[in-house]
Amino acid sequence: MSKNSRNGVFKGFIDQVQRGVVSKTEELRLAREAKEHGKVWNSEKKEWVFYFLDQEWEDLKAEVLGEESALPKPGDGEERKVKDREYYDLLGVSTDADDSTIKKAYYKKARICHPDKNPGDEEASAKFQSLGEAYQVLSNPQSRAAYDKDGKQETENNLSENVDPFVFFNIMFGSSLVEPYIGELWIANTAENMMNGDDEDEEINDDTLSDEEKYRIRIARYKEKKEKDILKQRKRQVKCGQNLRNRIDSYVQGEASELFRSGCEEEAKTICKGAYGELYCVTIGFALQVAAQEYLGFAKSFLGLGGHVARTKKNSKTLVTNMTILGKGLKAVSAGTRAMAEAENMKKGMGEGEELNETKVAEMTEHLDDSLPSFLELAWAINKKDIMSTIKVVCKKLFEDAGVPKDLRLRRAEAVQIIGREFQGVGKLMKKTNSAQNNFNAEEIKARVTVAARTTMAKAQGQDVSEDDQEEMIKAAKQMAFDAKNPKENITEEGNADDTDDTESSLPKL
Repeated sequence: MSKNSRNGVFKGFIDQVQRGVVSKTEELRLAREAKEHGKVWNSEKKEWVFYFLDQEWEDLKAEVLGEESALPKPGDGEERKVKDREYYDLLGVSTDADDSTIKKAYYKKARICHPDKNPGDEEASAKFQSLGEAYQVLSNPQSRAAYDKDGKQETENNLSENVDPFVFFNIMFGSSLVEPYIGELWIANTAENMMNGDDEDEEINDDTLSDEEKYRIRIARYKEKKEKDILKQRKRQVKCGQNLRNRIDSYVQGEASELFRSGCEEEAKTICKGAYGELYCVTIGFALQVAAQEYLGFAKSFLGLGGHVARTKKNSKTLVTNMTILGKGLKAVSAGTRAMAEAENMKKGMGEGEELNETKVAEMTEHLDDSLPSFLELAWAINKKDIMSTIKVVCKKLFEDAGVPKDLRLRRAEAVQIIGREFQGVGKLMKKTNSAQNNFNAEEIKARVTVAARTTMAKAQGQDVSEDDQEEMIKAAKQMAFDAKNPKENITEEGNADDTDDTESSLPKL
């Protein structure tokens, strides 16, 4: 290669590098200007755009409506032929009634025959139960379609299995007080998907299908579920963003910081009174604080150093949380394996034809109970990661919302920081004060599982169970377990049983 050729190649390389530098510099300049104007990068459109919180909510609703409109729906005004009309006649609606009509009819009739308004009236109580059963079936698109096709008997066979995982996990983890901040827990949504997947698996296991056809069906359903999960999570994040915006609106509009802080402190104390409230407050508080500190740090501190510090803190916490999940997972597997090994050894130690006696059953149950806290610790570690990742996105949406000017978005971040600081502070204080109550123990878990199961079945029958009722039921269930383990403590010095009510009867009737 001649000298001139080498010089030409070198010059071309230098020119290419210079163009790359100029292009990158221009890209950074445009990004800086876009951010200064409140724009965010849209990875789908590949451009800088203004983000609006309320607009995303409207877009999501339209997307959901678009999916629902593709499904066959009642409501065209004509009676449809169904196998059984009993539930429709019970509610006094046509077989073509839409969801709103069915709901209004149920509440109207349920108020009339509610047990509280008809004490001692067994007929009214029975009708109330029947109304609840009818509403449960007709208010759910899947169960309504099954009822229309197969009738009452086939539908009744599935009612006992129709457990609402959101109700169940809400009672297990007491998340209703913090739902405006975190929405529905991911673990509950996952449980629902697993429960709803049974029928689909039966269809895939059809022997008439080839392996290739089964594979294609599985892939298509996986993609469909993934898209639905993403849509559901986006709805959760945007709704939480709107809830948080409403919560801090008074501060953004000029409320005194001390008055706002005091309100946040009282709210945190109320949350701490609920199940695992201290854990929720500490987790939510940290996530809110670090998100606000990151936004304010990049906006106000020199060279954005405060933002980088907050981001480092957040990333470190995420790493710790991931390692915690791994540790709790290994612990849960170990505890479960150990419990199963103990049960197997007990079985091997029995003679041929020997049956389990009460002592052996009690020992086996005790080994299984010892493993329960490990599984709940793992579930909580997963919840913690879910809460932190959700709040991170929620705050990002709230702080990037171009529906308000930059100065008000900064006020939003200040308000969020105050909520986070108060939640975390109160949570840590209550956690130290009630350290003995914060541990996951087998009796607490079993009591919550019992009440969660009863409540989900009650709600499936149309009955309303308040949070106060749930807590009373949990206390009663724990007392039942204690009395069963300590029968002597229920006997008076004269040798007679205490006059305490039968524990089962002390549970609120469902």
